[in-house]
Amino acid sequence: MQIEKRKNILLVALIATSVLTISLTFYFYQVFFSPNTMVESDQPYMLKISSNAVYKQVANQLYEDKVINDAVSFGFVAKALGYQEAVKPGLYKIDPKMNNLDLVRMLRSGKQVPVKVTFNNVRTKEDLAEKITSNLEVTQAQFLELIQDSVYIRKFDFEEETVMSMFIPNTYEFWWNTSPEQLFDRMYKEYEAFWTEERKQKAQALGLSQKEVSTLASIVQAESQKSDERPKISGVYINRMKIGMPLQADPTLVYATGDFTLKRILNVHKDIESPYNTYKYTGLPPGPINLPDINSLNAVLNTEKHDYLYFCAKEDFSGYHAFASNYNDHMNNARRYQKALNAAKIF
Repeated sequence: MQIEKRKNILLVALIATSVLTISLTFYFYQVFFSPNTMVESDQPYMLKISSNAVYKQVANQLYEDKVINDAVSFGFVAKALGYQEAVKPGLYKIDPKMNNLDLVRMLRSGKQVPVKVTFNNVRTKEDLAEKITSNLEVTQAQFLELIQDSVYIRKFDFEEETVMSMFIPNTYEFWWNTSPEQLFDRMYKEYEAFWTEERKQKAQALGLSQKEVSTLASIVQAESQKSDERPKISGVYINRMKIGMPLQADPTLVYATGDFTLKRILNVHKDIESPYNTYKYTGLPPGPINLPDINSLNAVLNTEKHDYLYFCAKEDFSGYHAFASNYNDHMNNARRYQKALNAAKIF
């Protein structure tokens, strides 16, 4: 009788242990492998983890933004895999219905997604700061602090007036948490990659340094939105420099005034005291007046050879220019354009 009782107790204990084991196994399976992210959504979530973030901030953000359904199970898996002490900054794409194991493994590995950074149509350093940092953790203030630091930019062999030419307008991929210094290092590498031996030789043949090419390209770009005539405009300026004639580029006066709303340059503007006043001073200004794009840089490097010394906007407002090799022809072109301006009441 006693033996039979012991057998029953052992059987009950065995059954209870089995049930408990199965229950715990099922529970842990659910904790690790059941979907726990956006189970009722089909849209991914982009998680930004800042460089100084700690685990609690990450977990709170995921829960408050309703990315994870069960914060407790996520926390358990994060603890089990050591993620709570190994948070890595960056931008992470969290897909719907991910389980805790896959989510924590991804975050712990630092497997973030890159972001695209595009900048063009840039006139000032402030414009550049706004565009280049728009998809990055880097702030505009941090970027401006470096680009205006004469000691720092000297390591790249640039000065405050020329540093803008280090940034070649294009679309690039970065990690979201790229530091300000890493951003500058990358842009310098892209600058060096752009300046191939072929381009360097073309610049040398024109008698220009790489920085001077950028400066001239910025003027050419400001003069015309028509990419097909930029090499011809560049040729005019090259011809002027060869004979020591002032560039007399209106866009440089606009830059000197700081008033980018100016639509018409008057004689009063030509008296402005500025190294960017190319009516007063011969040669190129100290640096670019905007951020020349690749088309404009190549337009200068492939300058059209001709004997033109003058050009003036066409009176049809097509955006193209009339070119002349002598002053009389130029004045005839200019009078036609000025008459059109007056008729359109552009003063």
